Amino acid sequence: MRKLSPKAQEAIRQRAVKAVLTGKSRSEVARLFSVSRVSVNAWVTQHRIQGQSGLKSKKRGSHATGSLAPFQAATIARLVEKHPPEALKLPFVLWTREAVQQLIERQFSIKVSIWTVGRYLKQWNFTPQKPLRRAYEQNKQAVEKWLKEDYPEILRRAKKEKAQIYWEDEMGIRSDHQTGVSYGKRGKTPIIPKTGKRFGFNMISAINNRGKLAFSLFEGSFDTKVCIGFLRRLIRYSKGKVFLIWDGHPVHKGNAMKRWLENHQEEIEVFILPGYSPELNPDELLNQDVKSNAVGRKNARTKAELKKNVKSYLAGIQRQPLRVANFFRESHVQYASAI
Repeated sequence: MRKLSPKAQEAIRQRAVKAVLTGKSRSEVARLFSVSRVSVNAWVTQHRIQGQSGLKSKKRGSHATGSLAPFQAATIARLVEKHPPEALKLPFVLWTREAVQQLIERQFSIKVSIWTVGRYLKQWNFTPQKPLRRAYEQNKQAVEKWLKEDYPEILRRAKKEKAQIYWEDEMGIRSDHQTGVSYGKRGKTPIIPKTGKRFGFNMISAINNRGKLAFSLFEGSFDTKVCIGFLRRLIRYSKGKVFLIWDGHPVHKGNAMKRWLENHQEEIEVFILPGYSPELNPDELLNQDVKSNAVGRKNARTKAELKKNVKSYLAGIQRQPLRVANFFRESHVQYASAI
C-alpha cells in the first residue's frame, strides 16, 4: 500500500469498505487486497464515522516534529479526559497511545513517537485502566435524575424512617470462569489443568454501606420463589425497615412480587435503578470480587467444591464490614456511600 499513489490507496480503501458492506468478512477482504485486518477495521470505522470523506487520502508533506507547547499539551489532555475517540472522529474505541498520537497530529500537525506519547500521558497523570461499560440504551437523563433527585430522596426518607438501604443483585457462577494471567516462557502459553466438565449455580446478594452483606446460593433459574425467600431472610437479618434498591429484572417487577411487597410494606420497600445502569449498583463490585477471587483464582473440580469455595469466601467477607464498605468507595458508586 505504501508504494502506491495516494489515489490508488484511496481506491483500495473504498473497494475494501464496499466489500465489507456487501457481506464479505473483514478477514476475507484483508486477504483479497493484501492488507492487514487491522487496516480494514480502521477503514470501516472511518467510513462509519465520516462517510466517504474518511477514506480519502490525506495531503502528503512534511510535518512539524518535536514537543508540544504547554497550551497544546493542555488541549490534548482535556480532549482525552472529556471525550471518547469516536466523538472526536478518530477510528478508535479506546484511548491508546496510537489514538493520542493521531489526535496530536490532527490538532497541531505535530508528529511524535509512541514512546513520547506514553511519556506525555504519564506527565498528565493518565494511567491504563479497564473502562466501565455503558449500554447504548442507557437513558442519561434518567441516570442524572437518579443521582441528583431520586437517590437523595431515598436517603432522606431512610434517615427519617430509620431504614437500612441495601443494594441487591443476582449473578451466575460457572466453573470455566478464568481471571488473571500467569508468567511463562515466551512463546509457551502456560497450561492450567482444569476439569472439562462445566457446572455452576447462581447467587443472590445484598450489601449496604455500613458493611453488611447477605447472600444466598441456589440452583436453577431465578424466580419469584427464590427472590421472596431471600427477601424474608434479609428482613430477619436487618434491624428496622429495609429499603432495597435493585434493577428492573422481570422477576422484580412481576405481579406476584408486587403482591408480596404490598403485604410487607411495613418491613421492606423497593426502588428500581435506571435501566441499563449496572455501574450504579455497588453490589456489582461484590460480584466481580467473587468471580475474580473465589472462582477465577481457584481450581474447583466439582460443583460441591466450587460452591464450598464461594460460600467460604462470602462468609469471610461478612466478617469484614470494612471490606464491604470499601466497595462504596469506587468513583462510580461513591454517591451511595453517604449514611
